[in-house]
Amino acid sequence: MRRIRYESTGGPLFLEDAPVPEPSPGELLVRCEAIGVTLPVIRKVTEAAEPIPLGGEIAGEVVAVGAGVNRFGAGDRVTGLCFGHGYADFALLHEAMASPIPETASAVDAVALVRSGLVALGALAAAHPEPGESALVTAAASGVGHLAVQLARVRGATRVVAAVSDPAKTAFVRSLGVDEVIAYADESWGEPVDYALDAVGGELLTPAVGALAPGGRLVAYSSGGGTIQAYDLLVGAKSVIGFQMARIARGRPELYERWRRELWALFAAGALRPAVHGEFALADAARAHAVIESRGNLGKVVLRT
Repeated sequence: MRRIRYESTGGPLFLEDAPVPEPSPGELLVRCEAIGVTLPVIRKVTEAAEPIPLGGEIAGEVVAVGAGVNRFGAGDRVTGLCFGHGYADFALLHEAMASPIPETASAVDAVALVRSGLVALGALAAAHPEPGESALVTAAASGVGHLAVQLARVRGATRVVAAVSDPAKTAFVRSLGVDEVIAYADESWGEPVDYALDAVGGELLTPAVGALAPGGRLVAYSSGGGTIQAYDLLVGAKSVIGFQMARIARGRPELYERWRRELWALFAAGALRPAVHGEFALADAARAHAVIESRGNLGKVVLRT
């Protein structure tokens, strides 16, 4: 089979031949049809001290199962998070991380919706939204962000503000039903909001906290780091909440599964529309990474095998 690998920090990525892996107990062997590209995976290439397998979101058909697997069998279509080599023709997926793909959805739909949607839904749940509140979403055109703005509306937000890196993304986020669009560099971020979902971190944390109304909540789910002055929280009785999807996946499997079912139900009802910026051949993984590194994507970036 083919797979993407790299040998030193920063790449380059290259395509190599490798043996098809054998599923261990509790694992599925999946013939990958679509692979989601994410910023956290890209950061592994650019920042990890040593080369590591490029895992992430995969979707495709189960071709074999390991001992003890009872929820899935050969021929089933699944999606899930792969912790090993995921940029490949075949990948191993732990049964607990696998989710069935409905007959009405494609593999591309699955990688555009499930993992990014789980992060968006989880960050939103951490904000404890109330009907009638206002919401701000940073990186609103990203794979997670474009779903988060739609889910905020589903959760009852009457005003949804999209924050983007480039005003050229305005038309795209407007098409998702947001009420206002701001650019990170804007001097004013408009009227304050009740809660903010931040996927950027770094220097953007300060204006994001500043955009909160008194008593507002900011959910930080970025791996970009950053610091916040305690005084900025004290004066407005504001709060900052950290959210990590892995904690839910490991510690709250029943909630994880409930959220997955909710995402598919919203998709089937037409209330959640995952957008795909582009589909790239597996051999063009470096080009797909470059799109996300440039912050140029509008929705999900997907590799196809």
